Amino acid sequence: MPEHHIFHYQQEFLLESGASLPGFQLTYTTYGQLNARRDNVVWVCHALTGNSDFTDWWAGLFGEDKLYNPAEWFVVCANTLGGCYGSTGPLSINPRTLKPYLHQFPQLTNRDIVAAFDLLRQELELEHVHTLIGGSLGGQQALEWAIQKPDVFDRLVHVASNARHSPWGIAFNESQRMAIRQDPTWLTDSETAGSEGLKTARAIAMLSYRHYTSYAKTQQEPGNSITDDFRASSYQVYQGEKLAKRFNAYTYWLLSKAMDSHHVGRGRGGLEKALAHLKARTLFVGVDSDLLFPVEEQRFLHAHVPDSCFAILQSDYGHDGFLVETAQLDQAIREFYETEHVSNLYYENTEV
Repeated sequence: MPEHHIFHYQQEFLLESGASLPGFQLTYTTYGQLNARRDNVVWVCHALTGNSDFTDWWAGLFGEDKLYNPAEWFVVCANTLGGCYGSTGPLSINPRTLKPYLHQFPQLTNRDIVAAFDLLRQELELEHVHTLIGGSLGGQQALEWAIQKPDVFDRLVHVASNARHSPWGIAFNESQRMAIRQDPTWLTDSETAGSEGLKTARAIAMLSYRHYTSYAKTQQEPGNSITDDFRASSYQVYQGEKLAKRFNAYTYWLLSKAMDSHHVGRGRGGLEKALAHLKARTLFVGVDSDLLFPVEEQRFLHAHVPDSCFAILQSDYGHDGFLVETAQLDQAIREFYETEHVSNLYYENTEV
């Protein structure tokens, strides 16, 4: 069974903005055992509203008789800094004030988040990671980390993500934050501040996570006489309420801003020069119906990372296809591993 742990860092932690945290903690999950050669490590980076238990949201990849069988692999995933599943975030107590941070929690970038991950990696004495894998926001973090620490990661599986967040993606995120700002409680110092706005933000997000086709297949009315109370309407409400029960507006705001600031070329002379630092053998994976991280973003990465591999998942689920189509993703990763000595592998029509 997966095991849950807490890593404590008790020194000042300087952020890219110039602000700092007086230490932090990361909740992390491990699965399997480290082998004698210490070369069977898989590190997972989760998406915006994910948690460290990858067997919960990526169950198709991890478990007995799965791609990453705990009898063979040692898998690690940490809840992101700024998160709300055990890691230090806005609802945590600020040691400087002995009160929750709330609105005073400093803004983070993906560089800050992976710097925290790397301190955990050092604590675990993992000098090399066989595969670093992440999707969406987690894919952004994985790419940034692999560029920061090119000698640590042997392979990178970058799923439904990008090298720089797009104006389209930023616009979606800002629209969600606008919804949070419209909540009259957002400016209060309360743990539940912005919770109603968060529901609307999630409903907006669903339109970027899914696709016209998936809504048509799952939310279409069965009859011809409906004039109100549509399935699609109740679905949006349900998704908003579901997230608000397990998340908070502070973390949603914070991590959506981290996503917006993602740009591996910042301070490195641009994207192409930054990507040249990458040493990991890399598989870029896109979803053919992804509206939020469209396939051209993964094609760009594939074109600018020599000897990288590329795969497309076919899905009606849009961006969420990276979580849904695990059988196709499993196949793509297996082929990536099996063709270690074949350069520039490209498989456009991955099928189950």
